[in-house]
Amino acid sequence: MRSNPLYKFPRIMDSTNTPHTNPWPVFAIASLATFLISIDSTILYTAFSNIAASFPEANPVNISWVMNAYTIVYATSLIPAGGIADKFGRKKVFLYGVALFSLASLLCGLASNIYLLIAARVLQALGAALLGPSSFSLILEAFPSSKRSQAISAWGAVGALAAAIGPASGSFIVNTMGWQWAFFINIPVGAYCLLRGVRILRESANTHVHVRFDAFGMSLIILAVSLLTTCIIEIKSAQLSLAQTGSMLIVGLSALFAFILWCRKTVDPLIDLQLFRNRTYSFVNMAAFLFSITFATMFFSFFFFMTNIWHYTLPQAGLAITPGPLTVIPVAIASGKIASRLGHRSLLITGCLLFACSAMWYMFIPDVHPDYLMSWLPGQLMTGCAIGMVAPALSAAAVHNLPMKDYAMGSAIHQAIRQIGTVIGVALTVALLVHPYLRIEDFHTLYQLQIVLVLAAALLVTQVDTKPRPLMKLADNAG
Repeated sequence: MRSNPLYKFPRIMDSTNTPHTNPWPVFAIASLATFLISIDSTILYTAFSNIAASFPEANPVNISWVMNAYTIVYATSLIPAGGIADKFGRKKVFLYGVALFSLASLLCGLASNIYLLIAARVLQALGAALLGPSSFSLILEAFPSSKRSQAISAWGAVGALAAAIGPASGSFIVNTMGWQWAFFINIPVGAYCLLRGVRILRESANTHVHVRFDAFGMSLIILAVSLLTTCIIEIKSAQLSLAQTGSMLIVGLSALFAFILWCRKTVDPLIDLQLFRNRTYSFVNMAAFLFSITFATMFFSFFFFMTNIWHYTLPQAGLAITPGPLTVIPVAIASGKIASRLGHRSLLITGCLLFACSAMWYMFIPDVHPDYLMSWLPGQLMTGCAIGMVAPALSAAAVHNLPMKDYAMGSAIHQAIRQIGTVIGVALTVALLVHPYLRIEDFHTLYQLQIVLVLAAALLVTQVDTKPRPLMKLADNAG
């Protein structure tokens, strides 16, 4: 049956049938694992050129798949992983995910060729998919509903902290010790999460949950996204003929259309399209897809600009990007408090518009002469504030109107959509910026694209409705 928003679901209990009295230790372990995933991704943005130099036989398409293979597999595995966590135990699946992610990180660092590295990244993505939804569910069930917006904002702030630390520390590590250590540093953090998680986390599960393991649906969406992103990367490449690229585009679009039809017709699809009948959930996910493309192009292109236009060293570029993510943290925390009182719509609209302003700043102010304080830092601060308002608010708004039983599935689909947006963003950046004679005009094309996408996201979030409703009014409506 379709869920009525007034229907009261039972409180989720742990294995001792006692609700968590202090949710913050749970938050600490679960968010540290999120930190593990986030910092790994941000460091890899800085390591792109170093990995390319280590494998001279690999072309830009191959190197891009070090990031994109991970992201695609992670995105498509998130959805069954959410059901697995609900059915077999969030704590258990979380710990298995951390262990697999740490092991795969070791294999990534030991990879002797680009194909072994890509294969290890796929394994790493599976570990990340197991721990991602389970960590989010552990946080959601540990906090009362009145505090969830703040908890989710704090969770987003942890990801922002990883984004702040990742480029600076990662660029230093990659520059001095090699790109392999971008993966090796995950191992001690993962070991700590395992040791503390065994002691602190409490098991919870819903054995009645049916796991959605739709292998055919996963194959279709992986095929579609893989072919479409390859087409984007090949836009300016001479490696494939126009006919070959066109054929890939047709097959990719056909696979995407077939995936949608499959999800509509099959009994137990990878994505439950019924969730998108929720108006807020539908519009939030469309906006999240566009915003994720925009964010990926912004973050990835930064290193190309700093190292190719202003000729910063990699450690200098890592330090230069730090103020933006650091700004995200206090803004995300403050935004969570505002959202608990006023809802997410105003934050999302304001953040999207501010991001558009920052893209316009980058397009018109910086030139080929380095002037970080006056021409780049203001854009960084605007971008940080925008992301602090938008990124955690999207996660919170996506599950806000869903019944508790759909939290894991709903959040997994939402995160998958954001990850696919990231894949598209990386592909666009590689297509536009990976060539020998990079000019500042190449970045202007990217900024124009960012403005269009983020303004479209701003229009979409005008339809989001998460404003808290007084209990008396809910009771009257029920009557």
